[in-house]
Amino acid sequence: MKNPNAKPLIVIFFTVFIYLLGFGMIIPVLPLLSTHYGATPWIAGLLMSCYSLMQFIFAPFWGKLSDRYGRRPILMYCLLGEMISYLVLAWSRSLEMLFVARIMTGFFGASISTASAYVSDVTTPENRSKGMAVIGVAFGLGFLFGPAIGGGLTVWAETMSSDMGFVASFSAYGVALLCLFTFIYAFFNLKESISAETRAKNSSEKQKKFTHLVRYFHMKTVGPLITGFALATLSMALMESTLVLYMKDKFNWNIKEVSFGFAYIGVIIVFTQGFLVRRLLPKVGERKVLCAGLFLLGLGLLGIAFAPSIPMMGVVMTLLSLGHGLTNPSFMGSVSLLVPPEEQGIALGTTQSLSALGRVIGPAIGGFLLQSAFKGSPFVLAGGFTLFALAIIFMIFKDLPDHGKKVTA
Repeated sequence: MKNPNAKPLIVIFFTVFIYLLGFGMIIPVLPLLSTHYGATPWIAGLLMSCYSLMQFIFAPFWGKLSDRYGRRPILMYCLLGEMISYLVLAWSRSLEMLFVARIMTGFFGASISTASAYVSDVTTPENRSKGMAVIGVAFGLGFLFGPAIGGGLTVWAETMSSDMGFVASFSAYGVALLCLFTFIYAFFNLKESISAETRAKNSSEKQKKFTHLVRYFHMKTVGPLITGFALATLSMALMESTLVLYMKDKFNWNIKEVSFGFAYIGVIIVFTQGFLVRRLLPKVGERKVLCAGLFLLGLGLLGIAFAPSIPMMGVVMTLLSLGHGLTNPSFMGSVSLLVPPEEQGIALGTTQSLSALGRVIGPAIGGFLLQSAFKGSPFVLAGGFTLFALAIIFMIFKDLPDHGKKVTA
């Protein structure tokens, strides 16, 4: 028998894939494009941070709207919005318009929480974390292919024009086209995942975003879980924002080597979330997978600061990638299993919002430490944050859901 949720999950996969593909395609060219229009390095950093800031603010907003009006209309609307935002980026010929484009992309891209909620709607409790791994695979593939596709489109653009603005922003057309294709596929294949009765009930609620945030923080088990997720995301943001400069300074790597390095991380994440998580969850459950992931992530982050050679750096980056791949679906799946079905959108939106806040703060802290302290300090701090998250998870270990293990019971 065919899985009735297969086509909707394909839509969700491509929605998240485009989100990360666009991120991977655009981020490498943004500093170059912004400085072309007169930005200082600090302003270029703000351009990158405003994207995550919009996600922090609006992820719960989209999640709550999807609880009230349904997942399908929100996802469809945001796909169109993302397409328009990338077209604005492609047409931008000033620093001000670059900011407008990135703010728009962050606003519509915050619907990632709705995609997570959709997965929770169409999966059983015992398969919830494995379903969340679909989103993780899309993240990894986007992270893997984004820089490569963006680089290829940039090379193509150079054959058509010598204008720096056109060349650097040309890859945005590719992302816009993918958004359009996904919208068309979703229009015919994405079905609503929550009932009219549930939507009507949710529409009567008037709680504000930060009321939800405070409430989830005070919920037993859920509060520590989203705190741990926020710390893990902050740790990854610290690493991602400083690794390129660190590798250049320590091993004289340039953009090509670093790009291959990030592609390797993407390969490991795809393998972990597309294969390893689905094999481990039925055997050991969410609890142990989450703890193992945080331990490997913390070890990998600390190892970056002290790896004396490229081969050793390869080892610690493998540990880091495995840890990240095991951690994310376990966090999201566990939060989803601990909140009522009618609150999936706002709960996962709140969780993703804190994740975005980590990506706003992390680059600022990492850049300051790289400049002001010893070169490995961002990674030591990131590893410390991750191991602190692991300590929090140990404290609530017995209260964590373990539904994935029951598949073989």
